[in-house]
Amino acid sequence: MGKRGGKKGGRGRGGGGAGRTRSQWQDIARENEKFERYYNEPEFLSEEEKDIFWATMRKDLPNSFRFTGSRGHALAVQQRLKDHHIPEITSIKYEDEFVEPPRPVSWYPDQLAWSMTTPKNVIRRFAPFASFQKFLVAETDVGNISRQEVVSMIPPLLIDARPGMTVLDMCAAPGSKSAQLMELLHAGEEDAIAQVTEQINNGTAGPEPLGPEGLNDDGRSTGLLIANDADYKRAHMLIHQMKRLSSPNLIVTNHDATMFPSIKLPPLPTTDGSKPPNRYLKFDRILADVPCSGDGTARKNVGVWKDWTPGNALGLYSTQARILVRALQMLKVGGRVVYSTCSLNPVENEAVIASAIERCGGAANVKIIDCSQELPGLKRAPGLKTWKVMDREGRMWNNWQEIEEHRDQEGINGLARLAEGMFAPTGEAANLPLDRCMRVYPHQQDTGGFFITVLEKTSEIKAKPESSNVIPKASVAALAAELDSRKNEVDGKPLEKLESLDELVTPDQDAEKELAKNATVAEAAHQLPYSATLDASAPVSIPKRDADDLDLEEEVPAKRTKLDDGSEVLVGDRPVHVPAPVVGTGIDTPGDSTPATSAATTQPFKKKGPRQEEPFKYLDPNHEELLPIYAFYKLSDRFPRDRFMVRNVEGLPTRTIYYTSALGRDILTCNEGQGLKFVHCGVKMFVKQDAQRENVCRWRVQTDGLKIVEPWLGPEKSVILTKRETLRRLLVEMFPKIADDGWKALGEIGEQVKDIPMGCSILRVQATGEEDGLPEAMVLPLWRSLHSLNLMLPKEERRAMLLRIYNDSTPLINTTQKKGGKTESTAEAEELALMEENLEVGQEAQDEVDERETYTKDGDEEDRFNTTV
Repeated sequence: MGKRGGKKGGRGRGGGGAGRTRSQWQDIARENEKFERYYNEPEFLSEEEKDIFWATMRKDLPNSFRFTGSRGHALAVQQRLKDHHIPEITSIKYEDEFVEPPRPVSWYPDQLAWSMTTPKNVIRRFAPFASFQKFLVAETDVGNISRQEVVSMIPPLLIDARPGMTVLDMCAAPGSKSAQLMELLHAGEEDAIAQVTEQINNGTAGPEPLGPEGLNDDGRSTGLLIANDADYKRAHMLIHQMKRLSSPNLIVTNHDATMFPSIKLPPLPTTDGSKPPNRYLKFDRILADVPCSGDGTARKNVGVWKDWTPGNALGLYSTQARILVRALQMLKVGGRVVYSTCSLNPVENEAVIASAIERCGGAANVKIIDCSQELPGLKRAPGLKTWKVMDREGRMWNNWQEIEEHRDQEGINGLARLAEGMFAPTGEAANLPLDRCMRVYPHQQDTGGFFITVLEKTSEIKAKPESSNVIPKASVAALAAELDSRKNEVDGKPLEKLESLDELVTPDQDAEKELAKNATVAEAAHQLPYSATLDASAPVSIPKRDADDLDLEEEVPAKRTKLDDGSEVLVGDRPVHVPAPVVGTGIDTPGDSTPATSAATTQPFKKKGPRQEEPFKYLDPNHEELLPIYAFYKLSDRFPRDRFMVRNVEGLPTRTIYYTSALGRDILTCNEGQGLKFVHCGVKMFVKQDAQRENVCRWRVQTDGLKIVEPWLGPEKSVILTKRETLRRLLVEMFPKIADDGWKALGEIGEQVKDIPMGCSILRVQATGEEDGLPEAMVLPLWRSLHSLNLMLPKEERRAMLLRIYNDSTPLINTTQKKGGKTESTAEAEELALMEENLEVGQEAQDEVDERETYTKDGDEEDRFNTTV
């Protein structure tokens, strides 16, 4: 990975700074005249608050993290922090004062989010912090802890997602909010499955699927999360983050959020035998965590201080409004959209809310929900009802009328970027309760800045076309006036000598253009910018561009323009650089308008893009490779057999068999070949593994899918473990020997594994509450080979468990190598060679190779607390 600028890696949008070194970031002065003048306006803060607001903005941001995954497991990992690390840290004194330990975030449910303000000079001085750091790094590596800024945790908590719902995250990468949404969709699933299996075992279950609402697929969640990102590589980063949750209820897509395509569903049968009408997916909940300038992240992304200009927000406003309108189109009546940014600028916030509601028919169709009583303990300020807009030259404007008067008298210079929709609404729209929007200022509870609004769709809508007064569109006259203000030349070159409109971009526009291109989801101020994570040749999608760069070209006579790869495109009557067209985006449900895009019509063209995704092919439930799996694992007839899927054109189970939810299956099959860009769905359930003998079931249960299928496996495949020391040995020692009485050293499980058949078994770790027992129940995969046994866990998972359960950092022991590098026999040598290959390649790495997933790690994850703790 290339050089990363900025503290903890130079994340940030609107802050710029890609490629800066740490020392360069430290040299950036935390001051900016326009930035400070704009937010010193009285509508933002009272006089009493201004000093503490700016003092807080100039301080580094506290570190924060969240325990992830199922509630039971997250609480178990959290308990280790409480029982071991917190007492050690609270005993430390520095300069005669006790050190403040990490503390739970008061308003986050179950104390699953924590924050710490301990200075680095204290952290580096005391040994308990070194132990704490090891814990954080290990648990982050295996996905039990996620680094996430506190304020970015708010939107998923307000969306009110529940099991059984269909949810869309429109701008999802890198995935921390998507992970929160997924946890909500699976809430209560473990308990529901346990109750269902108990009913089945005692004979009180009927043939129909059981379970409470939303979990009525025999306890499994029937909901679905579609996580989308416009950038292909960031979509794969998202997959990497989300795979840790092992959910079959996830689909990852790769579309421009402003024109997210409608998703077809299987038609419902008709009673009269006529052709059923088309059905399209409507969402119960949508998160629109949109591209933003990120000025609320100035505490973490120091580049904001250097690079902030009012044009950052002005250039993103139209994209943000289009995303929100598209979200409202796709929402069910009665459903919720949560709109959020990590910007404090009302042009990106209240103005977007007002503009989108106006386009969707007003307050009669879309209601702003009052969430002031939600999340008790969270300090917040109400949304603004009035505000000023700063143009790119730093002039402040109170309303649109002032702009029009100035244009009539003095011309367009510096005003082409402004639009009426950026100002506070007037007339009947002035009654819109924008004070129900939520602003979180950094000084209120020592966080970053954030904006959140919850909207409810109260009736069907047909979005109005974009108004030139609401969305900035420059006319020919405006363009001519802008050119005239530049004295008919650019960089000393007469206008008639210019070869393209690209040369009209001034240096400050160039900088803003780069900032807009780097804009991404609201939490992206904590991730690497695109310029650092993507190849220079990677395509850039429209939402990342500066809107005004397009607007100035709106009514220029048509011409063809070459793209970076040499292909040509004509879009409407303006030449622009655009991504490849999305097939099928014109499809929509009755009552909806087409997706919220400009009126330009894209003509097809060939453009080199990301590699073609492998197709999703579902297996016949009676496929010849599946039948032996059912028999070997004694798989219950209650477990669905029509949801197994592979990723290859031939539809053959060669290496990996995936499992998906029923709704995920219906969507993938119904939209195959329709132009939707699905990049991920399904959990790896079975992985093919080599074995030394014939007639061995070579399909082992993959760790990712084990918790899903484990309640439905026959008890014959179980090995029961209750003692701490037995599990510790299996974690530390890889390939413990079973042959020649080696099984006797395996304690309580020795007799159980001595004669089990070769292949995969399930290790059930039971929590007994005894002193020599384990604190948490677990299920883990075992592989019984000819001469040895192996716990099929990757090394980082073993190390994390050793540290969490035993406070043990003992190096792992690989018994496959004897003294001198020789093994005892040819047969054993062959077996151990196969086992090592299966573990290192077949267990985790091979799964990545199978899919050829190419993702770029998010910068925060890469650091893994190393730069801060």
